[in-house]
Amino acid sequence: MSDLYLYILVMSVVTYLVRMLPLVLMRREIHNRFIRSFLYYVPYACLAAMTVPAIFFATDHLISAALGFACALFLAYKEQSLIRVALGACIVVFLAERVLVFVGML
Repeated sequence: MSDLYLYILVMSVVTYLVRMLPLVLMRREIHNRFIRSFLYYVPYACLAAMTVPAIFFATDHLISAALGFACALFLAYKEQSLIRVALGACIVVFLAERVLVFVGML
């Protein structure tokens, strides 16, 4: 049980240092265009790196996941609201799973 507390302590210290060190070390505004654009896209890249793999392993079959992902991309490209994108992708995955079960692929 003490190992668990040690892991939690180490994770909290690392998380704190990651958030605190840039504030302590970088006192001036960053003027470099490359670094500013890099830092601007870091949250989007991290979110994509965590979300996209989960999309393809959240369903029973890769085909239904790919169809739902394609639907979500299409609806997002058409500038639909987040609710419509999520519901559209869920409906497509649900229907694809039913078709795959009916066809006998699952």
